[in-house]
Amino acid sequence: MKKLLVISLSVVMLSCANKNQKADLLILGGKIYTDNERQPEVEAVAVKDEKILFVGTVKEAENFKGDKTLLLDLEGKTMTPGFIEGHGHLLGLGFSEMTLNLENVKSYEELVGKVKEAVSKVQPGEWIIGRGWHQEKWDKKPAKIVKGFQTHELLSGVSPDNPVFLTHASGHAGFANAKAMQLAGLNQLSKEQLQKNSSAGGEILRDPLGNPTGIFIERAQSLIQKFIPKASPEKIQKAVDLAQAACLRNGITEFHDAGASRETIQLLKQMKEENKLTIRLYEMLSGSDPSLVKDFFQHGPEIDSTSWLTIRSVKLYSDGALGSRGAWLLEPYADRNETVGMATMSMDTILKVSREALKAGFQVCTHAIGDRANREVLDQYEIAFKENPEKAKDARFRIEHAQHISSHDIPRFAKLGVIPAMQAIHLSSDRPWAIDRLGEKRIKESAYMWQSLLKSGAHIVNGTDVPVEPINPIACFFASVTRQTLKGEPKGGYEAEEKMTREQALKSYTLDAAYGDFQENVKGSIQVGKLADFTILSKDIMTIPDDQILSTEVVMTIVGGKILFIRN
Repeated sequence: MKKLLVISLSVVMLSCANKNQKADLLILGGKIYTDNERQPEVEAVAVKDEKILFVGTVKEAENFKGDKTLLLDLEGKTMTPGFIEGHGHLLGLGFSEMTLNLENVKSYEELVGKVKEAVSKVQPGEWIIGRGWHQEKWDKKPAKIVKGFQTHELLSGVSPDNPVFLTHASGHAGFANAKAMQLAGLNQLSKEQLQKNSSAGGEILRDPLGNPTGIFIERAQSLIQKFIPKASPEKIQKAVDLAQAACLRNGITEFHDAGASRETIQLLKQMKEENKLTIRLYEMLSGSDPSLVKDFFQHGPEIDSTSWLTIRSVKLYSDGALGSRGAWLLEPYADRNETVGMATMSMDTILKVSREALKAGFQVCTHAIGDRANREVLDQYEIAFKENPEKAKDARFRIEHAQHISSHDIPRFAKLGVIPAMQAIHLSSDRPWAIDRLGEKRIKESAYMWQSLLKSGAHIVNGTDVPVEPINPIACFFASVTRQTLKGEPKGGYEAEEKMTREQALKSYTLDAAYGDFQENVKGSIQVGKLADFTILSKDIMTIPDDQILSTEVVMTIVGGKILFIRN
């Protein structure tokens, strides 16, 4: 790649035709996939003033060369439209690089070892925060298990003087040590007191004697989280900077940020004014802050004509996750038949916000994983749409995750114009254990139903849900087209009939993702007049064998015609 680096940063003096329009940047010498059905592959792309000036053959591109044109030779590499992360958490991505990363731990003992090491580096009383553990992915089960989860004693033993809170990979459960529970006043409570202190839409797991195990499900996490010191403005700024850098390393040119606070939005606005944004942002207002939502509904969407920072949607939560058994199901869990999960927000609230959003010109994006949650949310959307049919014509309301959907509800997405924002990588990570939660019939007939949704006419927005999963579009693309784990298992993939084609998978990360934020006319494909956002890859992911996809690297990321990342 050193040769590519030299070429990409050199101005090549070339003779040119007598044309008025001369390109700032001319890209050629490799496979270029446009995601434009009328012109799916081209030889060259010319860029001027952050937008695409020309798309076509190398011979035609000669007309756009000028004495100041920068020539980028792909040297046989592959270029696609810039990848769009369709559902992630920007600050979560940044903070994941600043806190204890438990993503790859293989056992409870390894998790405890990492916490013990962290304790040795801090003062007594300092909080230790981490994220990424997932008990279903461990190589061996803990010696003591309550309701499918480990208990805190081993963790508390290595951290007696430091409060610890470790968020589950899904974000829908947390693990606290004795010190953290003591600070929250939850150590020695009776069974009745613990029940009283459980938040609505949440659960504190207890052992047979009624003692807390350290596991806090869904909203019950707030009982611990409210005692964790808030991050300083400087730390939040650092998190955004780290997140943007991680996106560029992974070929991400735009990020759909699923749930932003007032403080985060203010910071991002300031960064935009100071030209410090390096990726495009589509912000969803956090529905957990009704006053924030109310304020924006009153003054209307903020649609950025430059497409750097747009605020026109709101994020709601209807249920939890399968991993924590918080996803809301129509029938009980196969491995814990006393529960069907839970609603984390009343349907009356979702309907109320949906009505108000339509009137105010905002999109609603609701987290729903279980089949009951998906049905209920679709029901609320449908009521709001019928009441306001004019506003509903192009509302593009979304359901985030749409992981487990009854066959009855699959065609309702396209019929209602609701977008399923799904993360294919969740299949690779979750499918091996999710069958225990749902049972064989449900997992095969109603989970990760990508092809069924596409055939019904729905637009799928892909992504990773980072930091739930690493922000790696290549791994997500692999999952989309193989339906395998990242170890390549099983042969042929899980429920192979639901695989995406490679064209569908690319579109879900580019043009359909742009459709998901109303900007398919300005980005998402390589066409004249659109934004010059491109991802350059080491291999041709549209043609190489499946087993070579995961070894593909992002070698360059271009945003607005500017080369912002080069892999050395």
